[in-house]
Amino acid sequence: MTADLSVYLVTDSGAAARAGHDIVEVVRAAAAGVTAVQIREKDATARGFLDTVRRVSAALPREVAVIVNDRVDVFLAARASGARVDGVHVGQSDLPPAAVRALIGPDAVLGLSASTPEQLAAAAASGVVDYVGIGALHTTATKRDAPPALGHAAFARLVAISALPAVAIGGVTAADLPVLRRSGAAGAAVVSAICAADDPGRAARELRAAWDAA
Repeated sequence: MTADLSVYLVTDSGAAARAGHDIVEVVRAAAAGVTAVQIREKDATARGFLDTVRRVSAALPREVAVIVNDRVDVFLAARASGARVDGVHVGQSDLPPAAVRALIGPDAVLGLSASTPEQLAAAAASGVVDYVGIGALHTTATKRDAPPALGHAAFARLVAISALPAVAIGGVTAADLPVLRRSGAAGAAVVSAICAADDPGRAARELRAAWDAA
């Protein structure tokens, strides 16, 4: 399966709650502008994560891809329950991509976080990864183990050598999107720009407009 990753929301229930929002309502509003949603629940129980995946999936139109962060078991359980889930995104310390692909099947989207030339080369050589998430673009507080900030110039150099479509992540705002698109990025992943926004729907539309205008 291929997915449009151009405006890619990664959820943060904590940031949404601090802004006075329920994460499912954030996602429903953001559907006005985003093309994919990755459900990331680092502190949730497996059952709680599964419940969030099912509710988020039900809130999104079919054209918005639903990606599960890290937890292949939650992806499989959601799919077995009848929820629409399109793929999994894993990090360098999670299950190896080949093992993930064997579990999720050939048609699901598989993304992998990468931040070095060596990691990009390994992702491409695996033959099973569909896209890479390169970051952190800027310093970010939404991911405790985020690598050091790359900045636009270093991101562009990594995109240029990546054999796979690349999505930027890490402190990304609407102002970054034109630069990222011109550098060859397949998309931009945002967390706080939508989850912590006063009006998540408007924020998503502004991101969409910024990408489309680049």
